[in-house]
Parts: sequence; C-alpha cells; structure tokens
Amino acid sequence: MSRPNILVAERKEFSPKAAEMLRGLGDLTLTDLDRQGLLAAVGESDVLWVRLRNRIDAEVMNAAPQLAVIVAHSTGLNHIDLVEAERRGIKIVSLKGEADFLKDIRATAELAVGLLLNVARHIPAAIAHASEGGWNRDLFKGNELYGKTAGIVGYGRLGRIVARYLTAFDMRVLTADPYIDASAIEPGVRLVPIDELLRESDVVSLHVNYSADTHGFFGRGRFAAMKPGAWFINTARGELVDEAALLDALRSGHVAAAGLDVVCDERPDGMAEHPLVAYAREHDNLIITPHIGGCTVESMEKTEVFLAQKLGLALKENCQ
Repeated sequence: MSRPNILVAERKEFSPKAAEMLRGLGDLTLTDLDRQGLLAAVGESDVLWVRLRNRIDAEVMNAAPQLAVIVAHSTGLNHIDLVEAERRGIKIVSLKGEADFLKDIRATAELAVGLLLNVARHIPAAIAHASEGGWNRDLFKGNELYGKTAGIVGYGRLGRIVARYLTAFDMRVLTADPYIDASAIEPGVRLVPIDELLRESDVVSLHVNYSADTHGFFGRGRFAAMKPGAWFINTARGELVDEAALLDALRSGHVAAAGLDVVCDERPDGMAEHPLVAYAREHDNLIITPHIGGCTVESMEKTEVFLAQKLGLALKENCQ
C-alpha cells in the first residue's frame, strides 16, 4: 500500500488535528454517509473510519475489495462483523484494550450519573411541564441520591469511575465483578456477589463489556432479583439486556424507572417503533438518549488524535 485512500464516514466536528494527521498518512475523504452512501463510496477505500452510525458487515466489506483497515471510534465493536473482518484479513484499529489512554476519557461515566440524576429528579418531565407554561413542582417530587445504595455491575474502567462519582454523593456503593479481586477495590466501595448487589441496591448501573458470552447478561431473573422500586441505568450496550424483561419490570413497577443510552439494534434513523423508544414516548419512568455517552467535544478530540496515531502505526506494519 503506497498512499492509502482513507474514508472518514462521519465527519461532523471531526478533529482538525486528527484530519491533518490523516492527510499525512494518505488521501483523505471526510464525508457524512448513511448506509447507502457508504456502500456507494467505500469502493476504493483502503482505510474506513467509522463511529457508530453504520453496521460494518459483509455487505460493506464486499463493496470495498481493497479494504485493509477499519478504524472504530469505540471500545465496543458489536457494530462490526469481526469474524468477517478477520476472515478477510482486515485489521481493526479501535479503543479496545487501551486502558492507559481510556483512564482519562470520562464522558460515558459522567452521562451515567446524569441519567441517574434525571431519573431520580424527573428532570425531563419537569422541563417539558415548564416549557408548556406549567409551574406545579408537586408533580415532580423526586428522590435524593444521598444515603441510597448504588450497585455497580462491572468494575472495569467506567464502573470504577462511576463508583467514585457516586461515593461523592455519599451513597453506599456496592460492586459485583467476578474478574476483580477485593484488593483492587477503591475505598468507599464494597465487592459483593451480584445477587446481594441486586437485592440491596436502590440503583443498578450496568458497566459490563459486551461479547457473545454476555449477550442478554441482564435478563428476567436479574430484574426480578432487583430491590422492588429500584432504578436501572445502562450506558454499556443494549445487547447486554433482555429488553422485553426490562419493559415488563417497568410496566409492573418492580423497576421504578430506567435511564438508557443504548438499546438493541441501534441504527441512525427509523427507531421510533423500537419497543423501548415507543414505551418511553408514553411513560415518564423511562428516559433514553441516542448513545451519546462518548459524544463530547473533549473525548472525541482526544480519541480521534489517538486513533490517528494508532492508524499510522498500523499502516507502517502493513508496509513491512
């Protein structure tokens, strides 16, 4: 590969510094593509740079016969057919496993706390009420976080940061993670079995890595095991959750409310009839944001520059 063709398929607010670095590596096309546009444009690409808008599957790879590298703007890679990419010898450059870099990327952890505050204080409904001219605060009596018990399921990078944030609210913080030793737990957090965490927590926040082994990890049994009236937060991946079970738990009131940044089968449009989205339109006990966890100016700038550096190393390896 002499001078590769690099296609950035989602250009909105792409880092100028990262773009300049990419121009030093190859012939750069910065554009903004839906799936059909991507299929039409990817044909001559050696490098495809994606965020989360499009699923990169065999159809996309078939349309790009010389594709050598996919750059993914995330740690989770369930929007890419990794088996097909490996079969074709396509290298994946992503944030997966980049622990040292990611320790200072806090956006998703901050959003998890933001969703919790919105759920606890009925903020979206209160804003809508005020915007329509209402001013009846008694309709929106919420709950404080102080003194409540938070259960962090998964004590990796993001779970650890969220736990730290919630201790600052003087919450009692529990965590469950079979891969973490108790000696690695920070002060103010207690490692417990997941059944104990679910039974005792007023809010459960999910921070488990998604893989084939964790698909449907939080299912009907785990929702049933939660403390009645607890809240549920998910900023990890939608596929970790049995969404039908979550809907049943919300309808029954066993789960009082939920805040989600992720759902199953995400796509850039046509989500209005997704069962969770449809439910949230009619009920105040579910709020959903469109996978904005990592979508901040600061984190995206850092990430794009970092990935441009990684791409440069990957292209050098391909040339050797």
